[in-house]
Amino acid sequence: MMKTQTTHPLGTKARILLSSVFGPYAQDDEYGSRKINPMELYQNQVTRLQGAYSLRMFHRSFALLMIQANIDAPCTVLDFPSLDRFTLEIKNQSYDIIGISSIGPNIGKVRTMCHLIRAYQPHAMVLVGGHIASIENLDKMIEADRIVKGDGVRWFRNFLGQNPELPLTHPMAYSAFGARIMGTTLRDKPGDVAAILIPSVGCPIGCNFCSTSALFGGKGRFINFFKTGDEIFNVMDQMERKLKVRSFFILDENFLLHRKRALRLLELMEKHQKGWTLNVFSSARVIKSYTVEQLVGLGIIWVWMGLEGKNNQYRKLNDIDTRDLVRNLQSHGIRVLGSTIIGLEDHTPENMTDAIEYAVSHETDFHQFMLYTPNPGTPLYEKHKKAGTLFSEAEFSMADAHGQYRFNYRHPHIDSGMEGRFLINAFTRDFQINGPSLGRLIRTMLKGWQRYKNHPDKRIRERYQWDTAPIQTIYAGAVWAMKKRFYKNKATHQKLNILLKDLYREFGWKTRIVAPITGIYCLAAIINEERRLKKGWAYEPETFYEKNQAALALEQREMVRKKKTITLNFPVPKPAPGICASSKSGSY
Repeated sequence: MMKTQTTHPLGTKARILLSSVFGPYAQDDEYGSRKINPMELYQNQVTRLQGAYSLRMFHRSFALLMIQANIDAPCTVLDFPSLDRFTLEIKNQSYDIIGISSIGPNIGKVRTMCHLIRAYQPHAMVLVGGHIASIENLDKMIEADRIVKGDGVRWFRNFLGQNPELPLTHPMAYSAFGARIMGTTLRDKPGDVAAILIPSVGCPIGCNFCSTSALFGGKGRFINFFKTGDEIFNVMDQMERKLKVRSFFILDENFLLHRKRALRLLELMEKHQKGWTLNVFSSARVIKSYTVEQLVGLGIIWVWMGLEGKNNQYRKLNDIDTRDLVRNLQSHGIRVLGSTIIGLEDHTPENMTDAIEYAVSHETDFHQFMLYTPNPGTPLYEKHKKAGTLFSEAEFSMADAHGQYRFNYRHPHIDSGMEGRFLINAFTRDFQINGPSLGRLIRTMLKGWQRYKNHPDKRIRERYQWDTAPIQTIYAGAVWAMKKRFYKNKATHQKLNILLKDLYREFGWKTRIVAPITGIYCLAAIINEERRLKKGWAYEPETFYEKNQAALALEQREMVRKKKTITLNFPVPKPAPGICASSKSGSY
């Protein structure tokens, strides 16, 4: 039964554990893990069939870090634990509140974790949040005291008796870790990885399939953590100094939609000569509303943009030539990750080939393909629920409703089982026609360098110099190796050959010397990675265990208390009569 109290009796003295669901993730098991649904965004949904050329990396559970940074109670974050590690934590450490963050497909893991908490810490309050909170009647499926939906920071502040209106403290965190490509693990040193920045959550555009928009109130609603460009600039400035970064991954559904805020940020970047780079999500209509000069001035180097599909119903794409938009952005060095939906209402087996060819023709640097999936809480889900076309749990497990396998409903035109083949065809076709994403990315970076290497604004000129520096050495070697490896694919081999010659022509003798040397190493690493993948190797994230200042202070106090408790006080015997207590006997 769900508890109804508005605040925790211990307030900010409550001991809190926040955890993501347990791994391993890239395997098929009884808890709901699926091999085709790893804890990797790119390998899962973008470069899925690119083999050794797939971009592999992990992203932290940023919502947990955000909550931890904004509550006064002692809070520990356990990110990507194994089942044994999670069990060990709740067996050996006492907590008053234990929170679990999850997506819907991981409900089996959440159920197991809740059961373990009840067994080892029956007095702890169990909270469950994240996208899983949108599942109907979730409280009847798991042993949780509270289901937390929406803004977790505000919810926790209210629950602990804190002022929910206090300014937000942004966690100082990198956007990714464990980056790997072509069999080589990339450096995680300061300056090599972008910082994560979360200005807002939710999206006012509110597409009918969007889980994030639905989680934070739906169409027309969103939550701005930082309302002004000045606030965002200050956070970025802090991150630059503390994390030693100049690149930022902005985790915001449509960052540029808040135009006044974005242009004020541009103004401050120009004033303070900040040559930062920004990786953003944006709808096509919004990004087209900015001039190229504004985008370049803001340091936009990467755009994740919804293409959705040919003749789609979404207003954000009305009257927009997305292929022309992509080409224009790339000509200025702005990399584009396009996102296409497989299985829209008008998709049929007869027109699917055309839909896939249309997507591939955009020649984006990266391309995400996802099944049209009605997730709980979205308008699309409600539509199928009303129509009675959703599959029951007995017909289709929630663990498989991750958008990379099957529809969780009866499609009007596509028979069950066909959608998976269409999805594979889309990934395959994109890779066959456009080649490895790394090669595409390097081509776009080269275009940006050639266009802006002599820009009159020193801030912009130096930013392009910094951003494109790898293509003169390491990336040139990668192109050399890929060209060798794609000798059987004439079209891709030719593209890579032209790219390599362009790099030689642009950067001269240094690149001509370095490329084959580093290329030999890259080629060997590719071959080894291909062997590793053929044997079924899976990539899993490391576990993180972090305490906030309140938790560290509590830990220190407890250590002192334990030391005092175990101190043994033996009585000191009195000296015998006639013997001085300070006299020494014997010899040293």
